[in-house]
Amino acid sequence: MNDRLLKACRLEETDKKPVWLMRQAGRYLPEYRKLRRDRDLLSLCKDTEAAAELTALPVLKFGVDAAILFADIALPLEGLGVPFRMVDGEGPVVEKPVRDEWGVKNIREFDSSRVNYVYETIRLARSILNDRVPIIGFAGGPFTIACYIVGDVGSRDFPLARSLIHMKPRLWRELMEILTMAMAQYSKAQVEAGARVFQIFDSWAGSLSPLDYEESVLPYVKALVDEIRGRGVPVIYFTTCSAGMLELLRRTGANVIGIDWRVDIGRAWRSIGFDVGIQGNLDPAVLLGDRDSIVLRAGQIMEATRDRPGHIFNLGHGVLPETPPENVAALVEFVHGYEEDGVEH
Repeated sequence: MNDRLLKACRLEETDKKPVWLMRQAGRYLPEYRKLRRDRDLLSLCKDTEAAAELTALPVLKFGVDAAILFADIALPLEGLGVPFRMVDGEGPVVEKPVRDEWGVKNIREFDSSRVNYVYETIRLARSILNDRVPIIGFAGGPFTIACYIVGDVGSRDFPLARSLIHMKPRLWRELMEILTMAMAQYSKAQVEAGARVFQIFDSWAGSLSPLDYEESVLPYVKALVDEIRGRGVPVIYFTTCSAGMLELLRRTGANVIGIDWRVDIGRAWRSIGFDVGIQGNLDPAVLLGDRDSIVLRAGQIMEATRDRPGHIFNLGHGVLPETPPENVAALVEFVHGYEEDGVEH
């Protein structure tokens, strides 16, 4: 197995810098568009053969060092009995947002069997790849899933979730406990199916103040990370707009902290601490430019993280739909060909 990613998670030296990309199997790929056709995303995720093919595709097409499960962050809502629909451009829309005690009490105990298709996708993808690279499982962080459950759709400030912390603190704690337990069970089943690394997407936690994150979110994230790491699987914790609370993110206990492009990666790593890995953080918009601009920006990240194991090259968020596939290929080639002297080979 190509174990560059696993070694980086353990802060070990690698022969080449490991690289994979969030949304590396997405709308920018003609193969994705062909498989998607006129289906919605939920239907595509439930087609386990298609989802497994998409999970494996970037490894076979670009030579990235990991395959991330093709799924959606909202899928475990099915296991909680929370009806939702996928809306293009908005994401998951919960039919009956949960904002009061009655709503929280009606969230059922997580039924892992309702999302068996997720675990089958991992098993099929492992078979396609013959275990040549690790498969990354993933789930949403408790706060991010809470944003969807309370109905914070079409916002990037998530005022409903943020206000619930202060208006109904007991209810907030109950909701976070439910979601933490559910994501722990969901992650356990993915690991049992063959995921070798796990990423927690807490994409919207950066909308919180550092104090609210520390008091009302961090304890639940840490509990979830402890559960996953307890199964012998390294954890990557990713959020956006988090430059103001990097020191708090190391307290999650994750092996690797993923950051977006809004912060200098060298400064971020110093703030987080070099005893923790870091992932990121090329602006996805760079991949819309020409090869020279890609090499320039990617090279700056490579230079900022040189001479120190534990960096996983990635974007600061997902691949944009308009990205030319050949630019992804050029990026992977550059990262793998980069040497410590700063010269591409």
